[in-house]
Amino acid sequence: MQVLITGGSGFIGQALCPALLAAGWQVSVVSRDTRAAARKLPAAVRVLADIDGAGGADAVINLAGAPLAGRRWNAAYKQTLRESRLRTTEALLAWMESLTVRPAVLISGSAIGYYGPSDDTPLAETAPAGDDFAARLAADWEAAALPARALGVRTLLLRTGVVLGAGGGALQQLLTPYRMGLGGPIGDGQQWFSWIHRDDLVRLVIWLLDQSTLDGPVNGTAPEPVRQKDFAAALGRALHRPALMPTPGLALKAAFGEMAQMLIEGQRVIPARAQGQGFQFLYPDIDGALAQILQSQA
Repeated sequence: MQVLITGGSGFIGQALCPALLAAGWQVSVVSRDTRAAARKLPAAVRVLADIDGAGGADAVINLAGAPLAGRRWNAAYKQTLRESRLRTTEALLAWMESLTVRPAVLISGSAIGYYGPSDDTPLAETAPAGDDFAARLAADWEAAALPARALGVRTLLLRTGVVLGAGGGALQQLLTPYRMGLGGPIGDGQQWFSWIHRDDLVRLVIWLLDQSTLDGPVNGTAPEPVRQKDFAAALGRALHRPALMPTPGLALKAAFGEMAQMLIEGQRVIPARAQGQGFQFLYPDIDGALAQILQSQA
Protein backbone atom coordinates (compact mmCIF):
# COMPACT_ATOMS: atom_id res chain seq x y z
CA MET A 1 0.00 0.00 0.00
CA GLN A 2 1.38 3.38 -1.03
CA VAL A 3 0.76 6.72 0.69
CA LEU A 4 1.66 10.16 -0.65
CA ILE A 5 2.26 12.96 1.87
CA THR A 6 2.57 16.71 1.37
CA GLY A 7 4.23 18.59 4.22
CA GLY A 8 5.78 15.31 5.28
CA SER A 9 9.09 16.71 6.49
CA GLY A 10 7.53 19.01 9.12
CA PHE A 11 7.13 18.43 12.83
CA ILE A 12 4.21 16.03 12.39
CA GLY A 13 5.52 14.38 9.23
CA GLN A 14 8.88 13.51 10.80
CA ALA A 15 7.03 11.29 13.27
CA LEU A 16 4.32 10.12 10.87
CA CYS A 17 6.61 8.82 8.11
CA PRO A 18 8.52 6.26 10.22
CA ALA A 19 5.27 5.16 11.84
CA LEU A 20 3.71 4.54 8.43
CA LEU A 21 6.78 2.58 7.32
CA ALA A 22 6.55 0.47 10.49
CA ALA A 23 2.87 -0.17 9.69
CA GLY A 24 3.81 -1.57 6.26
CA TRP A 25 3.13 1.44 4.02
CA GLN A 26 5.37 2.58 1.20
CA VAL A 27 5.80 6.33 1.78
CA SER A 28 6.38 9.14 -0.71
CA VAL A 29 6.76 12.76 0.37
CA VAL A 30 6.42 15.78 -1.90
CA SER A 31 8.75 18.62 -0.90
CA ARG A 32 10.04 21.80 -2.53
CA ASP A 33 13.41 21.19 -0.83
CA THR A 34 14.10 17.54 -1.52
CA ARG A 35 17.57 17.54 0.03
CA ALA A 36 16.40 19.01 3.33
CA ALA A 37 13.45 16.61 3.42
CA ALA A 38 15.66 13.61 2.74
CA ARG A 39 17.91 14.58 5.66
CA LYS A 40 14.94 14.67 8.04
CA LEU A 41 13.20 11.47 6.94
CA PRO A 42 14.08 7.75 6.95
CA ALA A 43 16.01 6.50 3.93
CA ALA A 44 13.07 4.31 2.90
CA VAL A 45 10.91 7.38 2.22
CA ARG A 46 10.80 8.40 -1.44
CA VAL A 47 11.18 12.19 -1.66
CA LEU A 48 9.67 13.87 -4.73
CA ALA A 49 10.04 17.39 -6.07
CA ASP A 50 6.48 17.50 -7.43
CA ILE A 51 3.23 15.59 -7.28
CA ASP A 52 3.34 14.45 -10.89
CA GLY A 53 6.31 12.22 -10.08
CA ALA A 54 4.27 10.18 -7.65
CA GLY A 55 2.58 7.98 -10.24
CA GLY A 56 -0.28 6.89 -7.99
CA ALA A 57 -1.13 6.18 -4.38
CA ASP A 58 -3.63 4.26 -2.28
CA ALA A 59 -3.90 7.12 0.21
CA VAL A 60 -2.99 10.81 0.38
CA ILE A 61 -2.18 12.83 3.51
CA ASN A 62 -2.14 16.59 2.97
CA LEU A 63 -0.23 18.44 5.71
CA ALA A 64 1.32 21.28 3.71
CA GLY A 65 0.95 24.85 4.89
CA ALA A 66 3.01 27.76 6.21
CA PRO A 67 2.98 27.96 10.04
CA LEU A 68 0.27 30.03 11.67
CA ALA A 69 2.08 30.85 14.91
CA GLY A 70 5.17 32.92 15.57
CA ARG A 71 4.75 35.63 12.95
CA ARG A 72 2.70 38.79 12.58
CA TRP A 73 -0.14 38.31 10.13
CA ASN A 74 0.38 41.22 7.78
CA ALA A 75 -1.36 41.20 4.41
CA ALA A 76 1.56 39.48 2.67
CA TYR A 77 1.81 36.68 5.23
CA LYS A 78 -1.94 36.13 5.24
CA GLN A 79 -1.65 35.56 1.51
CA THR A 80 1.22 33.12 2.11
CA LEU A 81 -0.90 31.23 4.64
CA ARG A 82 -3.75 30.94 2.15
CA GLU A 83 -1.70 30.05 -0.92
CA SER A 84 0.44 27.47 0.87
CA ARG A 85 -2.72 25.59 1.84
CA LEU A 86 -5.13 26.15 -1.00
CA ARG A 87 -2.75 25.84 -3.94
CA THR A 88 -1.23 22.60 -2.65
CA THR A 89 -4.69 21.14 -2.04
CA GLU A 90 -5.95 22.23 -5.45
CA ALA A 91 -2.87 20.69 -7.08
CA LEU A 92 -3.55 17.42 -5.24
CA LEU A 93 -7.14 17.42 -6.48
CA ALA A 94 -6.02 18.02 -10.06
CA TRP A 95 -3.49 15.20 -9.78
CA MET A 96 -6.07 12.79 -8.37
CA GLU A 97 -8.53 13.68 -11.11
CA SER A 98 -5.88 12.79 -13.72
CA LEU A 99 -5.37 9.28 -12.36
CA THR A 100 -7.05 6.22 -13.81
CA VAL A 101 -6.98 4.54 -10.39
CA ARG A 102 -7.55 7.09 -7.68
CA PRO A 103 -6.61 6.95 -3.99
CA ALA A 104 -9.13 5.38 -1.67
CA VAL A 105 -8.76 8.09 0.96
CA LEU A 106 -7.57 11.68 1.41
CA ILE A 107 -6.75 12.99 4.88
CA SER A 108 -6.51 16.74 4.46
CA GLY A 109 -5.18 19.02 7.15
CA SER A 110 -7.25 21.65 8.88
CA ALA A 111 -7.15 23.24 12.33
CA ILE A 112 -9.36 23.84 15.34
CA GLY A 113 -9.11 27.51 14.43
CA TYR A 114 -12.05 26.54 12.19
CA TYR A 115 -14.34 27.08 15.18
CA GLY A 116 -13.12 30.57 15.99
CA PRO A 117 -12.76 31.87 19.57
CA SER A 118 -15.29 30.26 21.88
CA ASP A 119 -16.54 30.14 25.46
CA ASP A 120 -16.69 27.10 27.74
CA THR A 121 -18.94 25.13 25.38
CA PRO A 122 -17.33 21.84 24.28
CA LEU A 123 -16.96 21.87 20.50
CA ALA A 124 -17.51 18.64 18.59
CA GLU A 125 -17.21 18.32 14.82
CA THR A 126 -20.79 19.48 14.31
CA ALA A 127 -20.06 22.95 15.73
CA PRO A 128 -20.26 25.79 13.18
CA ALA A 129 -17.30 27.66 11.74
CA GLY A 130 -16.14 30.94 13.23
CA ASP A 131 -15.71 34.19 11.34
CA ASP A 132 -12.19 35.43 12.09
CA PHE A 133 -9.26 35.05 9.70
CA ALA A 134 -8.08 31.70 11.10
CA ALA A 135 -11.60 30.27 10.91
CA ARG A 136 -12.11 31.40 7.33
CA LEU A 137 -8.69 30.05 6.38
CA ALA A 138 -9.49 26.62 7.81
CA ALA A 139 -12.94 26.59 6.20
CA ASP A 140 -11.51 27.50 2.79
CA TRP A 141 -8.80 24.85 3.16
CA GLU A 142 -11.45 22.25 3.86
CA ALA A 143 -13.58 23.46 0.97
CA ALA A 144 -10.61 23.01 -1.37
CA ALA A 145 -10.33 19.34 -0.32
CA LEU A 146 -14.00 18.37 -0.42
CA PRO A 147 -14.26 18.03 -4.24
CA ALA A 148 -12.26 14.82 -3.81
CA ARG A 149 -15.53 13.20 -2.78
CA ALA A 150 -16.88 13.69 -6.30
CA LEU A 151 -13.86 11.71 -7.52
CA GLY A 152 -14.84 8.77 -5.35
CA VAL A 153 -12.18 9.49 -2.71
CA ARG A 154 -13.14 9.18 0.95
CA THR A 155 -12.24 12.58 2.39
CA LEU A 156 -11.34 13.33 5.99
CA LEU A 157 -10.72 16.86 7.32
CA LEU A 158 -8.33 16.65 10.27
CA ARG A 159 -8.88 19.65 12.56
CA THR A 160 -5.71 19.60 14.62
CA GLY A 161 -5.12 21.31 17.96
CA VAL A 162 -1.77 22.38 19.39
CA VAL A 163 0.59 19.45 18.79
CA LEU A 164 2.93 18.68 21.69
CA GLY A 165 6.02 16.54 21.17
CA ALA A 166 9.74 16.30 21.72
CA GLY A 167 12.21 18.28 19.68
CA GLY A 168 9.96 20.86 18.08
CA GLY A 169 6.56 22.45 17.83
CA ALA A 170 4.97 24.81 20.32
CA LEU A 171 6.38 23.08 23.39
CA GLN A 172 10.01 23.49 22.32
CA GLN A 173 9.60 27.27 22.22
CA LEU A 174 8.34 27.29 25.82
CA LEU A 175 10.97 25.13 27.46
CA THR A 176 13.74 27.72 27.84
CA PRO A 177 11.70 30.39 29.66
CA TYR A 178 10.00 27.78 31.83
CA ARG A 179 13.32 26.18 32.77
CA MET A 180 14.54 29.65 33.77
CA GLY A 181 11.51 30.07 36.02
CA LEU A 182 10.01 32.68 33.69
CA GLY A 183 7.05 30.67 32.44
CA GLY A 184 3.42 31.29 33.15
CA PRO A 185 -0.05 31.64 31.66
CA ILE A 186 -0.87 33.72 28.61
CA GLY A 187 -3.24 36.61 29.27
CA ASP A 188 -5.65 35.84 32.11
CA GLY A 189 -5.12 32.09 31.61
CA GLN A 190 -8.84 31.35 31.51
CA GLN A 191 -8.94 30.55 27.79
CA TRP A 192 -9.17 26.90 26.75
CA PHE A 193 -6.11 25.14 25.37
CA SER A 194 -6.94 22.21 23.07
CA TRP A 195 -3.87 20.08 22.50
CA ILE A 196 -2.74 16.61 21.40
CA HIS A 197 0.39 14.56 21.93
CA ARG A 198 2.19 14.10 18.62
CA ASP A 199 2.28 10.32 19.08
CA ASP A 200 -1.50 10.26 19.44
CA LEU A 201 -1.95 12.44 16.36
CA VAL A 202 0.25 10.07 14.33
CA ARG A 203 -1.72 7.10 15.64
CA LEU A 204 -4.98 8.87 14.80
CA VAL A 205 -3.90 9.53 11.21
CA ILE A 206 -2.92 5.90 10.64
CA TRP A 207 -6.15 4.73 12.32
CA LEU A 208 -8.22 6.99 10.06
CA LEU A 209 -6.67 5.41 6.98
CA ASP A 210 -8.37 2.15 7.94
CA GLN A 211 -11.77 3.52 8.98
CA SER A 212 -13.56 2.90 5.70
CA THR A 213 -16.92 4.27 6.86
CA LEU A 214 -15.62 7.48 8.42
CA ASP A 215 -15.29 10.69 6.43
CA GLY A 216 -15.74 14.42 6.90
CA PRO A 217 -14.32 16.44 9.82
CA VAL A 218 -12.42 14.80 12.66
CA ASN A 219 -11.02 16.76 15.61
CA GLY A 220 -7.36 15.93 16.20
CA THR A 221 -7.28 16.89 19.88
CA ALA A 222 -6.86 15.10 23.18
CA PRO A 223 -10.08 14.32 25.06
CA GLU A 224 -9.13 16.55 28.01
CA PRO A 225 -8.53 20.17 26.94
CA VAL A 226 -7.32 22.41 29.76
CA ARG A 227 -7.42 26.09 30.55
CA GLN A 228 -4.23 27.90 29.63
CA LYS A 229 -3.38 28.56 33.29
CA ASP A 230 -3.68 24.83 33.99
CA PHE A 231 -1.40 24.01 31.07
CA ALA A 232 1.16 26.49 32.43
CA ALA A 233 0.92 24.92 35.88
CA ALA A 234 1.30 21.41 34.44
CA LEU A 235 4.41 22.37 32.49
CA GLY A 236 5.85 24.01 35.59
CA ARG A 237 5.23 20.83 37.58
CA ALA A 238 6.81 18.67 34.89
CA LEU A 239 9.93 20.84 34.91
CA HIS A 240 9.92 21.41 38.69
CA ARG A 241 9.88 25.14 38.11
CA PRO A 242 7.49 27.94 39.08
CA ALA A 243 5.01 29.00 36.40
CA LEU A 244 3.78 32.29 37.78
CA MET A 245 5.00 34.85 35.24
CA PRO A 246 2.03 35.71 33.00
CA THR A 247 2.50 37.04 29.49
CA PRO A 248 0.20 40.07 29.18
CA GLY A 249 -2.23 39.96 26.30
CA LEU A 250 -1.37 43.56 25.37
CA ALA A 251 2.30 42.63 24.96
CA LEU A 252 1.39 39.77 22.64
CA LYS A 253 -0.86 42.02 20.58
CA ALA A 254 1.93 44.57 20.28
CA ALA A 255 4.37 41.89 19.11
CA PHE A 256 2.14 39.79 16.86
CA GLY A 257 -0.97 41.81 16.08
CA GLU A 258 -3.93 39.73 14.92
CA MET A 259 -2.05 36.45 15.33
CA ALA A 260 -1.97 37.05 19.10
CA GLN A 261 -5.71 36.35 19.26
CA MET A 262 -4.92 32.66 18.71
CA LEU A 263 -3.01 32.70 22.00
CA ILE A 264 -5.24 35.02 24.02
CA GLU A 265 -8.51 33.36 23.02
CA GLY A 266 -9.18 29.66 22.72
CA GLN A 267 -11.74 26.96 22.20
CA ARG A 268 -12.69 23.83 24.10
CA VAL A 269 -12.49 21.17 21.37
CA ILE A 270 -13.27 17.49 21.95
CA PRO A 271 -12.52 14.52 19.64
CA ALA A 272 -16.11 13.31 19.56
CA ARG A 273 -15.99 11.37 16.30
CA ALA A 274 -12.71 9.56 16.95
CA GLN A 275 -13.79 8.53 20.44
CA GLY A 276 -17.23 7.58 19.18
CA GLN A 277 -15.61 5.17 16.73
CA GLY A 278 -13.41 3.64 19.43
CA PHE A 279 -10.06 5.41 19.06
CA GLN A 280 -8.03 5.10 22.25
CA PHE A 281 -5.65 7.88 23.28
CA LEU A 282 -2.33 6.97 24.90
CA TYR A 283 -2.04 10.44 26.42
CA PRO A 284 -5.50 11.79 27.28
CA ASP A 285 -4.36 14.11 30.10
CA ILE A 286 -1.83 16.94 30.03
CA ASP A 287 0.30 15.77 32.97
CA GLY A 288 0.89 12.34 31.45
CA ALA A 289 1.62 13.81 28.05
CA LEU A 290 4.15 16.34 29.32
CA ALA A 291 5.86 13.77 31.54
CA GLN A 292 6.38 11.42 28.60
CA ILE A 293 7.61 14.16 26.25
CA LEU A 294 10.13 15.61 28.70
CA GLN A 295 11.37 12.18 29.69
CA SER A 296 11.90 11.22 26.04
CA GLN A 297 14.13 14.20 25.35
CA ALA A 298 15.99 14.23 28.66
